[in-house]
Amino acid sequence: MRARIEDVARVAGVSPKTVSRVLNDEPNVSEETRQRILGAIKSLGYRPHPSARSLAANRSFLVALLYDNPSPSYMMEVQDGVLEACDAQRYSMMLQPLDASSPRLLERVETLIRERLLDGLILTPPISDHAGLLARLRAMGVPFSCVSPRDRDCAGVVLDERLAACEMVVHLASLGHQRIAHIVGHPDHGASIWRRDGYRDGLGQCGLDYDDRLVAQGRFTFDSGVVAARVLLGLPSPPTAIFAANDDMAAGVIWAASEAGLSVPRDLSVCGFDDTPLSQQIWPSLTTIHQPCRDMGRIAANELLRTVRGGEGDMVFAKFSMRLRGSTGRAPDRPRPALAVAP
Repeated sequence: MRARIEDVARVAGVSPKTVSRVLNDEPNVSEETRQRILGAIKSLGYRPHPSARSLAANRSFLVALLYDNPSPSYMMEVQDGVLEACDAQRYSMMLQPLDASSPRLLERVETLIRERLLDGLILTPPISDHAGLLARLRAMGVPFSCVSPRDRDCAGVVLDERLAACEMVVHLASLGHQRIAHIVGHPDHGASIWRRDGYRDGLGQCGLDYDDRLVAQGRFTFDSGVVAARVLLGLPSPPTAIFAANDDMAAGVIWAASEAGLSVPRDLSVCGFDDTPLSQQIWPSLTTIHQPCRDMGRIAANELLRTVRGGEGDMVFAKFSMRLRGSTGRAPDRPRPALAVAP
């Protein structure tokens, strides 16, 4: 027979209401009583019925992760971190794709909240940069947290992406590269701005001039990395190193370099940002900035759930590190002429 909450209360010597408080992580329960109840739950194999739990706590115990991001590797890592945090706190997560540029975005989100009875939202870029949506959620009193938002006045998690990009450029310069190009990410993402500014900071720190011709627009996709690399490699004085604003675009650069008959890193050094699984699935493996995407998803979920329970979520700063792999090396001894690359 399935154990009931009354059975747990009887074994623990408390009331069913006290058991319910522990299940819902409510305050005003002593640690000794909490541990006794948890022990009874484990010994009886008790599993609360989701509908009954929601009814008792007046919550759905469901949060939504909203995204409009072209990088599947990045989103998978963030999603895994959110799921880890939700599982640990007995919450469910739904994944919802949205078009951040749609004029109906606010309407779509409001409908989602109403129909799914969501307890809160986790926003990823570029949705986390949508000022109108953040204002509407605040006005509605809907708890939310953000991953890498421009607006730091909310719960969530960020990385010093500008400093990370700067350090990558400094590393390339230390290898003797003087013509270092950059492929910018999607124009609607705050991360694109921070990483571009960091690229410029790095050049200045190393005494290298910023050249608009060495900056190409991408969209955080593999295909946009290919297109941008073809433009950069076709310059009269092409770069010896290309720093792409994410790993997907960097993989596209390596593809375009191979298409043009170049060897990475002998003829061209390539690096990315994020350290998604893709960075070690391509050849050569990719030098990149490690952004702890899974940890950031977990932190964002934890800050949201703290807010849902009536606490105050914080903006947490995650740490980055550099992963030096096979796609970068010393600059070539002599300049390479421009290539006739595919259109």
